Amino acid sequence: MKEYLSTFKPFIKASEKQTEFSIRALILGILLSLLFSVCYAYLGLKVGMTISASIPAAVLSMAILRTLFRRVGILENNIVQTIASVGEGLAGGVIFTIPALFLLGATPSIPHIFILALLGGILGVLFMIPMRRYIIVQEHGVLPFPEGKACAEILKAGERKTPHASLAIWGIIVGALYKTLNSALYLWNETVSYTVKKYENTLISMDCTPALLGVGYIIGPRIAAVLFTGSALGWWVLIPLIKKFGAGASPIFPSNVPISTMDATDIWSNYIRYIGAGAVAVGGIITLLRIAPVIWKTIIESFRELLHLLTAKKKNIERTDKDISLSYLVLGSIAIILALWLIPSFHLNIVTIILLIILGFFFVAVTSITVGLVGSSSSPVSGMTITTLLITCLIFVGLGWTDRINLIAAITMGSVANVAIAMAGTTSQDLKTGFLLGATPRSQQIAEIIGLILPAAAIGFTLYLLDSAYGFGSTKLPAPQATLMALIAKGVIQGELPVVLVMIGIVFGLMIYFMRVPVLPFAIGLYLPISLNTAIMFGGLVCYITQKITGKEKSLEQGILLSSGLVAGDACMGVIIALLTVLKIIPASKVGFLNDGFSLLIFILLSAWLGWRACRDK
Repeated sequence: MKEYLSTFKPFIKASEKQTEFSIRALILGILLSLLFSVCYAYLGLKVGMTISASIPAAVLSMAILRTLFRRVGILENNIVQTIASVGEGLAGGVIFTIPALFLLGATPSIPHIFILALLGGILGVLFMIPMRRYIIVQEHGVLPFPEGKACAEILKAGERKTPHASLAIWGIIVGALYKTLNSALYLWNETVSYTVKKYENTLISMDCTPALLGVGYIIGPRIAAVLFTGSALGWWVLIPLIKKFGAGASPIFPSNVPISTMDATDIWSNYIRYIGAGAVAVGGIITLLRIAPVIWKTIIESFRELLHLLTAKKKNIERTDKDISLSYLVLGSIAIILALWLIPSFHLNIVTIILLIILGFFFVAVTSITVGLVGSSSSPVSGMTITTLLITCLIFVGLGWTDRINLIAAITMGSVANVAIAMAGTTSQDLKTGFLLGATPRSQQIAEIIGLILPAAAIGFTLYLLDSAYGFGSTKLPAPQATLMALIAKGVIQGELPVVLVMIGIVFGLMIYFMRVPVLPFAIGLYLPISLNTAIMFGGLVCYITQKITGKEKSLEQGILLSSGLVAGDACMGVIIALLTVLKIIPASKVGFLNDGFSLLIFILLSAWLGWRACRDK
């Protein structure tokens, strides 16, 4: 570690002054942050995961600024991508929890969603500050920070040549056009499905959407295959077994109708999701246990840093080592916590506030490390939130707090904690990029807080719009993590959890772990509708084939930029179509003009175009 630090030199020296904050960087960053927050809210509610926005944000930033202005510095571009990536982090934090309140019939108002999102996001940034010197600086060369490093390399490459921004723009155009043709004009069906009647009416289906294809390409063939395997176990093994051996005249808990009257989707909704919940919980806990020594060391170092800041005399600090002042950190954290406690409609008592401080700070440390190890897209944020919620609910049950108001308080506290956790992951990646480039940490931290405001204001409207158009928990918009949070909180606090199904999921999770397969992707695959993971698997196969054909890192980079564009274009049009549906300008659903065969053919052509364009050496 010391060898790395002694030889490390940032791209811009600490003694060199370069413009970071500027009006143009602030405006562009905020607009991109708003775009990513809307896109990733839709994507996360549909597929249960988000992907890092840093790389597409960096590419778009360089392309737009260089088109409009002559001289643009690398640190100014870095501020743009720092602000832009806030939208993805905020969306990931909000969509995993707040829709659970919708599902429980305690729908928060748009101003309340704004307050929860904004305060949770700022708390995540502030909690991350005392950990920066240890995680980002001292552990340089130990924690790889894959996306942070990749983003820095892209920004450095942009200093020497024009970035491939056209790829992302083409992806956005194609993704938006495809979504318009099949979901607004209904030229073909979005979901292709086939029922195997001879095999207990098993369902084979695929959501043929650009966003899912892009996600599959970005996460790669291995994780895509694990996700698909989880779904295949649930839909092609467990559902037929439940259908065959549970087909009696009486309902089996937690369903209130006999299994004989259910189709595959009903069985998934009533039984498989609880099995998936148990597996997800195991995946989250295993991840925490594996990095427990590093977590403990990080927390100790963070407290040492706080004490050092409190007792140390002021001295000249290099520009590249300046954070937001400790006094602002402490006062800001106290003000946020008091605001959450004093707003009566949040129903947060002193116990939930203490839990928020302890668990929030702990999991901010955890997510900062896991992001450093595996990247933002693979970080088990939902697993940490499930653990937070489980601990809170079990404490509530131990205290005898089993009323509905305590159920809502647990979800509300979990929402703030989850936003803080997600934002800490985004912040740590951005600070790593800044560390490699020679940025000023304080400038990045202030930029992220400013960048939170507009997406936090827009996310509530987006949630209301998507719920009205598609419905949270439906096959169109499963909202998997939020549904899981609602199931766990209600099940534990009100004693309605089907323990046997959850235990089956726990056993599956442990078996997968001992087989040395990533547990969380498998568990999420088990929990999600198979139609989503079939399309993601398609994207993973395209990535695998293009790498085999070319064997070039450049092809992977080009494919990722195209895929990011497909995700953004599809997601943006999905939100616009939701608005048109709510306004009754277009129907909510309609059978496509072309049959399922044509739908599948068009999706295959889209996949072929993605692979061909990624392989082009231009």
